[in-house]
Amino acid sequence: MGLVNSYNSIIIGASAAGLYAALHAGKRGRRVLVLERNSEVGAKILISGGGRCNFTNLNAGDPSRYLSANPHFARSALKRHMPADFISLVNKHHIAFYEKTLGQLFCEGARSSARIARMLLDECAAGGVEIRVGCQIAEIRRAERFVVETSHGAFESETLAIATGGLSIPKLGATPFAFDVAKQFAVPLVPARPGLVPLMFSENDLAWMRPLSGVSANVVARAGSAAFREAALFTHRGLSGPAILQASSYWREGEDIIIDWLPDASDDALAARKRERPKAQLKSVLAELLSERLAAAFAEKLPTGTIGDMKDTALIEAARTLKAWPLTPIGTEGYSKAEVTVGGVDTDALSQQTMECRAVPGLFFIGECVDVTGWLGGYNFQWAWSSGWAAGQAI
Repeated sequence: MGLVNSYNSIIIGASAAGLYAALHAGKRGRRVLVLERNSEVGAKILISGGGRCNFTNLNAGDPSRYLSANPHFARSALKRHMPADFISLVNKHHIAFYEKTLGQLFCEGARSSARIARMLLDECAAGGVEIRVGCQIAEIRRAERFVVETSHGAFESETLAIATGGLSIPKLGATPFAFDVAKQFAVPLVPARPGLVPLMFSENDLAWMRPLSGVSANVVARAGSAAFREAALFTHRGLSGPAILQASSYWREGEDIIIDWLPDASDDALAARKRERPKAQLKSVLAELLSERLAAAFAEKLPTGTIGDMKDTALIEAARTLKAWPLTPIGTEGYSKAEVTVGGVDTDALSQQTMECRAVPGLFFIGECVDVTGWLGGYNFQWAWSSGWAAGQAI
């Protein structure tokens, strides 16, 4: 086997969570090794926000904005390491940023995501953290210590943290590695599925959706008990846009999503216009509330004629139809288009305080591979920072 190099902790995955855990462990004087199979670190950091890195959200400390089989699990880490804590580090490194919408914080400037990655690497270097890229993991064993056999040789450590992410965006190197390690050590998993992902529809729905490809609208999208008011975007496969991506994390196969196409209008909005413009066609009135193309598409599915000839009850019913439009997705566009993985390592198996496995002392899971999924807009990065920080205090 050759000489075994010894560390206090090994972190597998130079992800946002992995690097953040490493730098905090390094600050504690721990000897830390980070192993990354890709040729560069922080792949998701670099592409985030179109290269501007939506690195957190001002509201990301709210545990209700995370999806998990145990909705209370994330509370501890999020409370102890909040968005303000990460913002403080960003300010320390003089990285300019701005609030876009809904509390989303982005770096200033094109390709500025690289500055967040560099910040993490600089902090790791200051803590003496060793990072190896292009390192393939062959085997993990545990006796008194953990032994990791790699393409760079064998390494041993007191603790081992898995920060390799979930299954989303395989072109960036996503693999089921974290879940395989969990299975090896009999750590339970919550079934994984794509999250923050476009939804696909049957040919019956696509017949009217496809001609609208590229059209967006401000809507409220509901899935299960969750509702999101943002933009929906028609695609050649169905629907995307922030509202749909948000709802997709809560949607389960076979269920409907409900779209309110008139979020600013009351049930009697069309009936009120009858008194103002009795000779107007319903299609024309809808075009005052929706884009012209969308109004034309919906007009074909609603009663036709002048609104003055329609009963108020019929106009109210038409508005209610548009405000609670049911659609049944046939699936999602899968992990290739998903921003995150919903599900993962069962939080019941982990310590809320440290992210350590209760039944496997010294083994930690952090970041996306854990069954904690944030909303769109910087929440999942905050979970990476908070869970990474929590583990960094213990590994």
